[in-house]
Amino acid sequence: MPDSAMSFHADDEISLGDLWRIIWHGKWIVASITLIFAVGSVAYALMATEWYRSEALLSPADARSTSSISGQLSGLAALAGVSVGGPGNAEALAVLESREFLRTFIQEHGILPLLFEDQWDKEQGDWRLEVGDEPPDVRDAVEYFRKNVLKVHQNRETQLVTIAAEWTDPDLAAEWVAIIVRRLNDRLRERALWDAETNVAYLQSEMAKTSLVTLQQSIGRLLENELQKLMLARGNEEFAFKIVDPPEPPKERVRPNRSMTAVLGTMLGGIVGSVLALLVHFWRVGRRQQLVGSDRTPSRVP
Repeated sequence: MPDSAMSFHADDEISLGDLWRIIWHGKWIVASITLIFAVGSVAYALMATEWYRSEALLSPADARSTSSISGQLSGLAALAGVSVGGPGNAEALAVLESREFLRTFIQEHGILPLLFEDQWDKEQGDWRLEVGDEPPDVRDAVEYFRKNVLKVHQNRETQLVTIAAEWTDPDLAAEWVAIIVRRLNDRLRERALWDAETNVAYLQSEMAKTSLVTLQQSIGRLLENELQKLMLARGNEEFAFKIVDPPEPPKERVRPNRSMTAVLGTMLGGIVGSVLALLVHFWRVGRRQQLVGSDRTPSRVP
């Protein structure tokens, strides 16, 4: 359809039919842009780095051995400065996501060059830097690991915790999750051992100082509770979390989703092509109106 058949003034109303006829008139523009976007999205999906997700499902460790008397002794324990409960999920997850915990993990396993592989020269064993640039340090690694690699989710209803790692190497992702879970249990067990041993020493000294039988009995129950915690911490590797489903190297990548990328790229190309076809049409109409107006302007008679 010629452009003149679809020309109108700027203040005229445009119906959907008019828009469709304009887009159809510029179908070659739409098709070309759509094809470019489709090819580009497919190329990106094929060349993009593949990321894999390995995860472990954890259950909070059972604290039944200490919960039976914690209610009865909570008041006395508070006065004595002694805790009768085990580590909760909040504390364990706070330790897991803390900078100090991740910094130690990154440094001990030497994964800083892996996190910034694009800037690391494997042959020279040094950073590739431009003049004036500073190499990434462990603080950068901790932030990158927290934002891009480590994923932690807790189900509020079941209290189950999922710890996952996303990385380009599926075997390495599974290895990191296993190490992190083991280190988390070890860290919390060591802290519980230290607390229990400190509390036992304190309660024993307080029991030796008092001659009141009722107070000795109360301190004795607290002491029994701390000894139970001490025994559980020493003999239980899964102190804070029990592994319900251990991590495994995944077979399927988590991203990129190639089919979805291609579909979205093609759709975006169609939208951009349609908008461009409309802009070209309106530009042509405006240009034609300017030319017609200039032709109608009367010439001056000398």
